[in-house]
Amino acid sequence: MIRTTAVALASLIFAGATASGTASAAEVGPVQIDQSRVAFVSKQMGVPIDGEFRKFSAQLSFDPAKPEAGRARIDIDMASIDAGSAEANEEVVGKNWFNARQFPTAGFVSTGVRPLGGGKFEVAGTLTIRDKTREVLAPFTMTAQAASVQFDGSFVINRADFGIGQGVWADFDTVANEVQINFKLVAAAKK
Repeated sequence: MIRTTAVALASLIFAGATASGTASAAEVGPVQIDQSRVAFVSKQMGVPIDGEFRKFSAQLSFDPAKPEAGRARIDIDMASIDAGSAEANEEVVGKNWFNARQFPTAGFVSTGVRPLGGGKFEVAGTLTIRDKTREVLAPFTMTAQAASVQFDGSFVINRADFGIGQGVWADFDTVANEVQINFKLVAAAKK
């Protein structure tokens, strides 16, 4: 069974959504990529399939006194996908899925952050996968620790909106259209 994560990214993508925090948090410093994660869950024939992107970069800017001014940018190396097997990884970087040769990166750029209260936020932004750009909303929580700030969130994208899964893979009975993107970004806390 080919583990198609398809869209995940975005996560990128999504993930970038985490550009804000709470008033009790320290200002955000550099993202600690080794502690961060951009992952996804897709369904193949109704069975959940987990995957992740192993290479990405993230830039966050956040002032706890002004969470609305938070900014995030996440760029994902599409060839770094781990969809569970070498066969699946080879398939999803190909032309019918991510077409990583022509579109080597996917990216999320925030356009605004809205505080929801209780350490919860929602980031708006654009997600680009392949040659398609769509607006996304990603809810997330922020947790401040002694030396770091952690952002955790999740959102759903439709792979068809990004042209992911073409040809024989366009059938949603085999691989579901909806893909859940999960992210954890850990950033150093500025003093």
